[in-house]
Amino acid sequence: MSLLTSIGAFVVALGVLIVVHEFGHFLAARACGVKVLRFSVGFGRVVASRRAGRDGTEWALSAFPLGGYVKMLDEREGEVAAADRPRAFNRQSVWRRFAIVVAGPVANFLLAIVLYWFVFLIGVPGMKPVVGPVDAGSPASLARLVPGDVLLKVGGDSVATWQDARWLLLKHAVARSSVELEVERAAGGVAVRTLDLSGLRAQDIEGDFMKALGLSRFQPPLAPVVGNVVAGGAAERAGLRAGDRVLAVDGVAVERWDQFVDAIRANPGRTLRVELRRDGRSEPPASVTPDGVEEGGVLIGKIGAAPRVDRSELQRYFVEVRYGPVAGLWQALTRTWDTSVFSLKMLGKMIVGEVSVKNLSGPITIADYAGQSAQTGWVAYVLFLALISISLGVLNLLPIPLLDGGHLMYYIVEILKGSPVSERVMEIGQQVGMFVLFVLMAFALYNDINRLISG
Repeated sequence: MSLLTSIGAFVVALGVLIVVHEFGHFLAARACGVKVLRFSVGFGRVVASRRAGRDGTEWALSAFPLGGYVKMLDEREGEVAAADRPRAFNRQSVWRRFAIVVAGPVANFLLAIVLYWFVFLIGVPGMKPVVGPVDAGSPASLARLVPGDVLLKVGGDSVATWQDARWLLLKHAVARSSVELEVERAAGGVAVRTLDLSGLRAQDIEGDFMKALGLSRFQPPLAPVVGNVVAGGAAERAGLRAGDRVLAVDGVAVERWDQFVDAIRANPGRTLRVELRRDGRSEPPASVTPDGVEEGGVLIGKIGAAPRVDRSELQRYFVEVRYGPVAGLWQALTRTWDTSVFSLKMLGKMIVGEVSVKNLSGPITIADYAGQSAQTGWVAYVLFLALISISLGVLNLLPIPLLDGGHLMYYIVEILKGSPVSERVMEIGQQVGMFVLFVLMAFALYNDINRLISG
């Protein structure tokens, strides 16, 4: 994946989310009669700006791009002319100040709803929820799921795609609860299966929890023909080309692509003798040494090659989920709510130690995901934007001083006690907030770097 693609997709995503968040504050301030002095994308020194609007608001681009702010007229930050004092932020009622601060996160949630609604209206592509190979002795096996079963409902919720099933199972997995699955049996008829999730460990949630359940998505059989080769990968170094048909690996016949993948994954760093047919003729065996890559704590082999895919055959296993305007809006609201609640639950489990802080992601990982989704297609990128917008909204509502949620916490105290929080308490809160945010950023950056090192 191109580094420029990741950077470009990340910058666009960050710009959109910051502008929407700060515009929420801006619109609420204007609606409450507060004068806005500056609308800045980024922090620090102003790089470029211009003034516009009836109040001469400065619209600025600042040097440090990871954030933004709306600077309002405030007597605590400097002298204010007598005529402008009624429009100062500090002169507003606590309810107006509350509305101005909460408008930023609300704008992020509204953006997510609009994005989800748009995608649900035009259609979301996905794989049908057909069960693939089931690991012996796994929870899925004990639930009597078999390859070819089609998942119809998870915990009473209907599923249309494998992605839907995975999301619903993840919510139950975090709760470590058993869940009932309604399946269309491969042998015919509909049955109810009970999947026990109580045995999942914290590391299972952090990694591929579906694998821990013994579940995998059905993969249509693919011929062992190379479709494309990644530049600089082990396959290219060994001389493999697009169109090559794999006949055998170390003398073991290969009839399907997944057999070739299994042989590669099982032999990281070990040179394999791969027999090929190219342009209808047998080639001298190629010596392929898979690169060792850590995945879920296990070292596996990868060579940087993808199979040739028969698109017409694959279409049998794809489905496009589309809703009407009203149903689509309801689905968008539901998805935004569910994702927000799930994010809070995960944060709570991190605090009590039930889920590792390895799940925290920083800008490097987010940029990587932005690039991956952009390369997958614009629908995936829009869904990525919606997810990050929800995450930003949830993060800003946390009761941490310096974040919107910290200010809201002060205002709630003010409402309850009838007077503002003292300046001393706010100063201490700022110091605590800076420390907490520093620790969170340190963990997130450490996780980013660790993911880069481990592949």
